[in-house]
Amino acid sequence: MLPRTQRQKEILDYITRFQERHGYIPSYAQIARQFGVKSRATIAKHIAALERRGLLVRELEDGSFALNVKVEDKSSDSLLEVAVLGRVAAGAPLEVVDSDERIPVPRFLLGRVKPDRVYALRVKGDSMIDEHICDGDIALIENRTDARDGEIVVALLIEENQSTLKRIYRRGMNIELQPANSQLQPLTVPAHQVRVQGIFRGLLRPSN
Repeated sequence: MLPRTQRQKEILDYITRFQERHGYIPSYAQIARQFGVKSRATIAKHIAALERRGLLVRELEDGSFALNVKVEDKSSDSLLEVAVLGRVAAGAPLEVVDSDERIPVPRFLLGRVKPDRVYALRVKGDSMIDEHICDGDIALIENRTDARDGEIVVALLIEENQSTLKRIYRRGMNIELQPANSQLQPLTVPAHQVRVQGIFRGLLRPSN
């Protein structure tokens, strides 16, 4: 079934492209910014219309939700093993600890990123909940040190020797690490005190 309006089609196309590129669905706020819409409620109405037409599927988990684009079955995609290097804070920074644990990951979640450039971290805290990144989730991280403004990154705070998961923005001589939680304030640090350790590419939510 096709979208009912041109705007619905544009939103569905954007969500599909975003998921293919990043491995997860954009938030209402991201969609609103993309289309220059101030009200998230307007985006919610379009999302609801796409759900009614069966083009998006809502999955409820522990009171939160995720949206999946209804696409062709990808069950034939292979599973890959990704190393879990420890855990990273989506709240107060927490040191990343090496481990020998590996987890299976569907290949399509990684998009165009080569599997050998991806590692996993367990998320601790709730500072990224508006991006549906919750405590206990497993974040898939591309091992890359260059990041564009607005990307979600694993940032090493050099002075504290601790890492945290936040959106990154360059503010002159400083770096702003921005949470996705309206109750929390951004963290501003001198640029030379921050090192990008990876780019967020996808999310796994343990079933237990």
